[in-house]
Amino acid sequence: MKNRILLPLAICITGFISQATAQISPPAAEARSIAYLCKLKGPNRAIDDAAIAHISSLGFTVHPMEDTTRPEEVKDDLVVLSSTVSGKNVSPAWRYAAKPLLTWENDSLDDLAMTGKRHDVDFGETEKERYLWLVNAPHPMSGGLSAGLANVYTKQSPMSWGKPGLGATVIATVYGQPKKSAIFGYEKGATMDYESLAPARRVMVFLDNATFTMLSPQGECLFDSALLWASSQQGQAASCAATRGSKISKP
Repeated sequence: MKNRILLPLAICITGFISQATAQISPPAAEARSIAYLCKLKGPNRAIDDAAIAHISSLGFTVHPMEDTTRPEEVKDDLVVLSSTVSGKNVSPAWRYAAKPLLTWENDSLDDLAMTGKRHDVDFGETEKERYLWLVNAPHPMSGGLSAGLANVYTKQSPMSWGKPGLGATVIATVYGQPKKSAIFGYEKGATMDYESLAPARRVMVFLDNATFTMLSPQGECLFDSALLWASSQQGQAASCAATRGSKISKP
């Protein structure tokens, strides 16, 4: 009779301990060092330099690298893939790299398994846009901005977009074009396209080759929040709008 009572009790206690252990497991380590892949001698190098300087101001150590750099050559915590890269030069091995990665090169989204393969259907770029529509304001990548319209550029400019897989978290779409996701991310282990599992966090943002310096305060907040989320610094990402206060003007 005692055994019949003690056995369920033991199972209950074991389950409780397992659940508690799972809840206190350490979070992913914060990324502090970034490999920034770009065209080092390209015509938009000044734009990349501006992006690198801004990212460095957030407390990261940034190492500019040629777009031909392979994953095994990188010792940094996180990878940024600028849109100034040449798609044919970017190693397909980045698809499987177990490092968090953020990109605004829409032509690489299919190679990274972040979208399907059809240009202008699964990924592409708009010609002249200025606004996004935030669809997931509670998420840290929204940076504390309110749901709805967000003015992300100082003037109309091209925007990259993609149509992500079912496992993606969509943060914003191109205004008036809800099927074109402008900011989205995959958590590690989430299902991307081609039934691929994200080997680490993957994030896409809406920039184009020469638009980083055209970011509005809201656009900059969203960029920073996406980068901080990719680097596992959720707390900083979520507080972007709050810490900048009046600098984040409404559309």
